[in-house]
Amino acid sequence: MYCITLITLLRMLSLKQVFTKAPSVAVRCMSQGWRSDIEEVRKVALSDDPPFSTIVDYYFNKAAPYAEKALLGSIKTRMSNELKEHLVQGVLSDLKPCNAVLSLSFPLRRDNGEIVTIHGYRAQHSHHRTPCKGGVRFSDEVHEDEVQALAKLMTYKCAVCDVPFGGGKAGIKINPREYSDIELEKITRRFTVELAKKGFLGPGLDVPAPDMGTGEREMSWMADTYKNTIGTEDLNSHACVTGKPIVMGGIHGRTSATGRGVYHSTNIFVEDPEYMEMVGLVPGLSGKTCILQGFGNVGLHTARYFHRAGAKIIGVIEWDGSIYNPSGIDPKALEDWKLEKGTIKGFPGASDTDENLLEAECDILLPCALEKVITKYNAANIKAKVIAEGANGPVTPAADEILIKNNRLVIPDIYCNSGGVTVSYFEWLKNLNHVSYGRLTFKY
Repeated sequence: MYCITLITLLRMLSLKQVFTKAPSVAVRCMSQGWRSDIEEVRKVALSDDPPFSTIVDYYFNKAAPYAEKALLGSIKTRMSNELKEHLVQGVLSDLKPCNAVLSLSFPLRRDNGEIVTIHGYRAQHSHHRTPCKGGVRFSDEVHEDEVQALAKLMTYKCAVCDVPFGGGKAGIKINPREYSDIELEKITRRFTVELAKKGFLGPGLDVPAPDMGTGEREMSWMADTYKNTIGTEDLNSHACVTGKPIVMGGIHGRTSATGRGVYHSTNIFVEDPEYMEMVGLVPGLSGKTCILQGFGNVGLHTARYFHRAGAKIIGVIEWDGSIYNPSGIDPKALEDWKLEKGTIKGFPGASDTDENLLEAECDILLPCALEKVITKYNAANIKAKVIAEGANGPVTPAADEILIKNNRLVIPDIYCNSGGVTVSYFEWLKNLNHVSYGRLTFKY
């Protein structure tokens, strides 16, 4: 109970401090427990290129005093104050690190006969609620620290949107563009078997989902592999992953869920006169100019929802180039172009540009790609009044301090991009219930 209460309070209480500019909570200094490394974490987090997991720990340290105070006040027993402090300190200390991290490697015979070694990771941050939940990403920048950081964020994200999962994350260190479809299937299925054998996959244990470089196809491979190996006698085997195709037990709306969540979470703040007055904007999305970083699954659907609401997508940043049109870019036309050409460059509805669009003039900046893209080196140059974190951890702590000082509204990732895990929860429930939504209420 205390774990659940704490996680729900953690970042939400920290958000309240940032948005209302409340004074910091005075807490008694204690050398034990989670505070033992507080100064070291702060120093590293505010450095030039902090490790991702240290960034998450930094925000944990900022939020924990608020949760500690609330938890101490919520314990209604005959415990002495000293025992209450020990209990809360123990919960905080236990929550900070990942509970389990799996690092594995396996060989792959490529289409040309070459044999290469594939490296993969899966982290489970918290078992306070099971199963653990978090995506699987394919990227040549995947490493253990990143996977642990993302698993921690997933725990807090699930708590914020009241989804009963612990946090998890997986990654395979490959560039999917450099592998054929057959090779990707071999990698995905082998990774699935390794996770299942080691207790890192199962409907009640650990439930992955799509992330960067993966989608419905990869999830269908994982579900099929689990069903025909470890889960051959498990009635609920298809619930081992979410983000599957509809024909394999998926759910309508899952593909666009994260982008839709970015839109709705941003719209709540943009429609609020108080917040818009704070940053000098008129309430409402209509007519607002937006720049989008990343035109993958999250970025594409984010752009589509913003476009429908009347906002103008004036710039799009991708890994191989950027495009700009002050009159607005049609997301659907750009999607069709990218599917045909494999790139956003050359899109006839905009101009290619070498300008750093992260620092271009706009109302709303939507970083929907990688972590740590806004740092202390470019934060002061950000002209957008609202930064909606569609990606996980796109703003470093040092940059965050600069943005807040410059009166920028930063909508945190654990709230802003939680739409994906919310709809994943509905898909998981559908798989466990074995009843499609609406089946019991259809009228013919």
